[in-house]
Amino acid sequence: MMMIFGIPAPLLFGQLLLGLINGAFYAMLALGLSIIFGMLNIINFAHGALFMMGAFAAWILLQYLGIGYFPALILSPILIGLFGIVLERTLISRLYKLDHLYGLLLTFGLALVIEGLFRNYYGSSGMPYNIPAALQGATDLGFMYLPIYRAWVVVAAVVVCFATWAIIEKTFLGARLRAATENPALVRAFGINVPRLITITYGCGVALAAFAGVLAAPIYSVNPDMGDNFINTVFAIVVIGGMGSILGSILTGFGLGVIEGLTKVFYPQASATVIFLVMVIVLLFMPRGLFGKAA
Repeated sequence: MMMIFGIPAPLLFGQLLLGLINGAFYAMLALGLSIIFGMLNIINFAHGALFMMGAFAAWILLQYLGIGYFPALILSPILIGLFGIVLERTLISRLYKLDHLYGLLLTFGLALVIEGLFRNYYGSSGMPYNIPAALQGATDLGFMYLPIYRAWVVVAAVVVCFATWAIIEKTFLGARLRAATENPALVRAFGINVPRLITITYGCGVALAAFAGVLAAPIYSVNPDMGDNFINTVFAIVVIGGMGSILGSILTGFGLGVIEGLTKVFYPQASATVIFLVMVIVLLFMPRGLFGKAA
């Protein structure tokens, strides 16, 4: 058996793959959080609950309507994104001129309410969601077996994350969004509907969380607490990458997922805390984060 640093290659590469998969979810959730904070200045603590709702939407579409995985991958983000738009219009829009703490408290309360409702109706045991037939099986790479579905998750996350970054940073629509958050009065003077842009931005950030939830459904059991397993780590990743930095959230999410996976091989005792240790070190030397902008 091939050994690398005294560790069997299948074990090392297997943990590297797990790190990439976790990193994919970290990156997508951190991206949604960064979009909402960077554009709206709202710390969206309900993001984990919306991620969970995306997974549940896919499960409900399959169980009650017979709608399979790939249609659900499109429908679920749209449905949860629309739910996010309703939240933004009815509740969150009232907090834009207030301190960040009010938004954090409101979204934290929303997360508790949403998770409580799902827990009351579906319980906490979790429901299985089968991998679609087209993505079942594994490929023999010689040094390890690569599960096709897990490879799909990584590829889909990379495509969605960098496509979102390109839209925000390289297109006319993205320029409008950035301008609407930096100088809304000036943008309004050009006849652009700023509240509508803000609402669409929040809906898109929520849709990203739901998309990640659908991808996660076949890997993790669909349960009301699945968002809690990610959200604290994702907030740390957003801080490390730089609050509101789109590219920083993507690169930091994937990078720290890999670091976490490798830590499980070389020093398992630290795997649960390594990301928070990195956060402490980064904030000591770079308080604005790795990719954050100076105030």
